[in-house]
Formats: sequence, C-alpha cells, structure tokens
Amino acid sequence: MTSLLSFTIISLILASSAYTQVMSTPLSATVRILASPGANVTLPCALLSKDTVHFGSIGIRIKWTKVADDEALNEDVLLSMGFHKKTYGRFDNRVFMETEDPDSEDASITIIDVAPEDSGKYRCEIMNGMEDTVQDVTLEVQGYDGVVFPYSPNVGRYNLNFDAAVKACTDQDAVVASFDQLFEAWRGGLDWCNAGWLNDGTVQYPITKPREPCGGSNNRPGLRNYGQRDKQMSRYDVFCYASALEGDFYWLDQPNRLTFDEAVQACLDDEAEIAKVSHIYAAWKLNSYDRCDAGWLADGSVRYPISRPRKNCSPTEAAVRFVGFPDKNQQSFGVYCFKAQKTVSR
Repeated sequence: MTSLLSFTIISLILASSAYTQVMSTPLSATVRILASPGANVTLPCALLSKDTVHFGSIGIRIKWTKVADDEALNEDVLLSMGFHKKTYGRFDNRVFMETEDPDSEDASITIIDVAPEDSGKYRCEIMNGMEDTVQDVTLEVQGYDGVVFPYSPNVGRYNLNFDAAVKACTDQDAVVASFDQLFEAWRGGLDWCNAGWLNDGTVQYPITKPREPCGGSNNRPGLRNYGQRDKQMSRYDVFCYASALEGDFYWLDQPNRLTFDEAVQACLDDEAEIAKVSHIYAAWKLNSYDRCDAGWLADGSVRYPISRPRKNCSPTEAAVRFVGFPDKNQQSFGVYCFKAQKTVSR
C-alpha cells in the first residue's frame, strides 16, 4: 500500500511538472510606431500561436514593460491577470487594454496623451500557461526637435536684461526661445513659476498646475504673459531653446569627487568638454537620460537628470534637478561631459 501511494504521488508530481513547463516563443521582430505629442497611440501585441490553452478562470497573464539600456531602470507599465489590471507610475490612468476579454489573444495597449519622454522600447509578455510570447514595440514620439529650459545665472533670479538673456542662452549652446517653442513645451508639461524673456521681447512663464503664487489658483493652465518689457531696464530670467544633441552626453566615472577645475580637466582628459546646461536638458528631455548623481556643468552649476522619478531622486516628477552654484573649490560632486560628433571634412 505504501509503495502504491508513493507511486501515485510521484506520478502526480511528474504530471504536474509536464503541464507547468513553459514553452517560450522567440522574441519577434521589433515593431516601430510613430506618434505626435498629445496623441493617443496603440502598441500592438498578440499571441503568435493560435493553439492556445487556458486554465479555467486564470486566463492569460499579460505584462508590459518600458525597457531601458540598464535593466535596473526598466519601468513597469501594465499587468493584467484575468479581469484584474494594474498600471504603474506615470502610466497610471494613461494606459488601457484594447480589449477587456481576459481570454483574448489580443494584448495590445493604448497610451493616451503621449509625450516625448514616452519614446522608447516597450516589451509585451503574454503567459497563457503553456506558451509564452514576447514582443517588442518601439515608440517614437515625433514633433519635438529641441527642448526649452529656464535659465538664471549664478547671481540669482531676475538678474538678466534682454541682452544678458541672449548671451546667457548663447553661452549654453542655445538661443532665446520663441513663443511657439514655449507654448509647445507647456503642452508637453513644462511648469515654471518664474518669468523669463522670450525672443520677441515679451516676458512669460508656463503653468500647467495653477496655484496661488503663480498667477492664482482660479486661473486656467496656460502661459502667463507680462507683455513687452524694457529690454535694458527690466530684469528677469530667460527661457532658452536647444536643438537635439549632436554628440554624446554622459556621466564620467571617477574614483573621487571633484572640484570644478578638476571636473573640467577630467572631461578634457577624456577627449570631451564639460557639459553645458543645454546638453543636460536635451539628453533628459529628448533621450530620457536618467542619473541620480549630482555633477558639475560648464556654468559652475550642479544638476542631475531624472526621467524615472523615485525615492531620493526627484520622487514626484521627472525633471533636471538643480543643486545650486556651490563653491568651485568644493570637492563634493562628479561631472557630466559632452563629446561632440566629429565632422568629416571633404
């Protein structure tokens, strides 16, 4: 009797093992989807095999992930198990399944109101009990070929007349932004409560979250406009516009923290230059660059770019975080470098 019971248990274990063995379908070719900022876009995904096997009410398990070069920076997008669905982080309330049928072979999702930072590779995994399907989709949000960023010098806010504002942007490899460029940046989520010069001589600032100190909480979101100002006498910050990077922006790994002069030299030793403010904003906004290390920039400021908000690293929003203009002899920071693309002479 004991032998028969043991044989029965072993048989059940083997049977269970046979049915729980998962057959993985090789990764299919990446699909490329183009979208404009503010649009709704569908990322397709479906079971490659039609010979599906479902296990009662369990249905199909679907997982969507935004894939980064560094796997530690991958972002969960959506998880679906039967009728239970969960979205994560900045995708919450912006991502929806195309079908609500838990047994459907269609795992496509729709992302609403896409922005440039949504660009990147997305991975769809479908697990139906017997066979897994993994598909990649690359989303490219077009329409922006540059980035608008607010700027104030090391002497503090509201210290630039118009000519000084032009020079401040030029020093950062940028130009003073136009109204249209600031408007598009506002549509893309830029919210800044300090007024700055535009290239038409007006002074404005973009508000997406109305509040009392920024034009009043009862006013609608939009551009707050101070109108034309005296270009010589008036003092404000400035909104600069920088084109997409033509080169590589990167964090330079160093064994020790650096003073400003040491940071400049470290980039030169790496056959690069210390990065400018335009470089860090373009890398962050257009390339989703993310690093939680404060580093020197060419203007003597210390900043770091966060495209994936998390604890201790800009927990509430994606942003280029500003540490300040510390003493340049302070040996407390790393450095961001920029290596321009080499041009071939003909």
